[in-house]
Amino acid sequence: MVDSSPAANSFCAVKGPAHTPRTGNGGRLRRRPSRTISRTPARTAVAVACAVLALAGAALPSPKPLGVGDRLFPHLGNPGFDVRSYDISFRYGGVNSRPLDARTVIEADVTARDGLPRFNLDFASGEVRSVTVGGRAARYQRAGDDLVVTPSRTQRRGERMRVVVRHTSPTGDPAVSGWVRTKDGLAMANQADAAHRVFPGSDHPSDKARFTFHVTAPRALTVVAGGQLTDKERRGEQTRWTYRVAHPMATEVAQVSIGRSYVRRSKGPHGLPLRDVVPLRDREKLRPWLEKTPRQLAWLEQRLGPYPFETYGLLMADASTGFELETQTLSLFEKDLFTGNRVPSWYKESVMVHELAHQWLGDSVSPETWDDVWLNEGHATWYEWLYGAERGGPSLASRVKQAYKSSDGWRKTYGPPGRLHPAKPGNKIDIFRRSVYDGSAVALYALREKIGNEAFARLQREWITQHGDGNASTADFVRLVNAVAKKDLTGFLKGWLYGAKTPPMPGHADWRSS
Repeated sequence: MVDSSPAANSFCAVKGPAHTPRTGNGGRLRRRPSRTISRTPARTAVAVACAVLALAGAALPSPKPLGVGDRLFPHLGNPGFDVRSYDISFRYGGVNSRPLDARTVIEADVTARDGLPRFNLDFASGEVRSVTVGGRAARYQRAGDDLVVTPSRTQRRGERMRVVVRHTSPTGDPAVSGWVRTKDGLAMANQADAAHRVFPGSDHPSDKARFTFHVTAPRALTVVAGGQLTDKERRGEQTRWTYRVAHPMATEVAQVSIGRSYVRRSKGPHGLPLRDVVPLRDREKLRPWLEKTPRQLAWLEQRLGPYPFETYGLLMADASTGFELETQTLSLFEKDLFTGNRVPSWYKESVMVHELAHQWLGDSVSPETWDDVWLNEGHATWYEWLYGAERGGPSLASRVKQAYKSSDGWRKTYGPPGRLHPAKPGNKIDIFRRSVYDGSAVALYALREKIGNEAFARLQREWITQHGDGNASTADFVRLVNAVAKKDLTGFLKGWLYGAKTPPMPGHADWRSS
């Protein structure tokens, strides 16, 4: 364990931190050597400043992990401030098993009524080298998965604070890293609770912010991140790439890819810029799949309205992950899904639509809490099934009926779609279960059967219109359903989202769940 006593990890410890945080090198702790202190005026000023910091910290209680009260991830997010932007720099040396040198700059508005004499950041791994707040050195300590920061003065309510953390970003053990190692580099996979293993921040979807990424890598490699490229600068054998995300983004859907990649640029509906990232040697083999995106975009725009972001593309990584992921503007896929013959073509296309649908439902409209994740996955599964049926897969009704048969079992094992069972003590929760995917899509089918196709289609578009670039909850969805249906369906939805047993399916009295 890293020492979290008030003396540990202080920027003002004269000979450097007594211990540095755990890194991806197996958790070994490094010690910095002592240095002889010369009595110069600058060092005297530093000593005085540090004494002031020590006195300020002494009046505060022992640091502890905090969170915004999420039922499933109670220690994620941080009270007292609202992040407005992240400016994150990584330096990649060309070896994907080594930690990246990094700097994270956070601009946040202080919301705590009495201001912030101390605040927490989510940061579970990596070595912290320094922290400043408003340009002044700040004390920092570890508490669980949090980095607890004590600035030189209390940050006042309504004030915008600028926090700069110099740190490393581990790329080793997946248990302590949100990075996925590819055969030629790295990619991010932060969902649901891994972003704070990559960079410090407020790792909860309710605290969306603007992002800028600067990545320095060997010039033979290509860097692509969420948003659009705004600068590319050669510096000897290195290249520095800068990307900016134009819309607010949750930490869990951030993306940075580093590798020997080919970037294919094209246009989607209405001239939307598309850029796909694939392993260089596989570019021709994967091209037919990349060419399917414009049609899929047009299909979803007919149902959900205009695509919500500035660009889109597929990141087909040469890695074994076991999942696909809807990172904002650049969805992550396993390359082997498209190069192998394990599944039929219609299924591959439907999975592409699933992640694309998330750009509207999950990325633009983000969940208020993780209990609301069914809104993301249920809707994406709905459009996955609908598109798959049109491309040669089973009909929507047959997919729903099959899932309905298993729904009671999922509810018992994982919990109902809107309220999953919490993790058992000492265990980590996995929220991405069949109850959240297929069970939620079954609930949406029941709602469509209840209110009719026309009202259901209007509901989908209105949901995006009202909550795009923001957050929304299950309660918000129920209110909108009632408004669109022009009747109170709160009780109806309560059974489908929270019931221990799956309710009878409207119009299908013969369906049974076991």
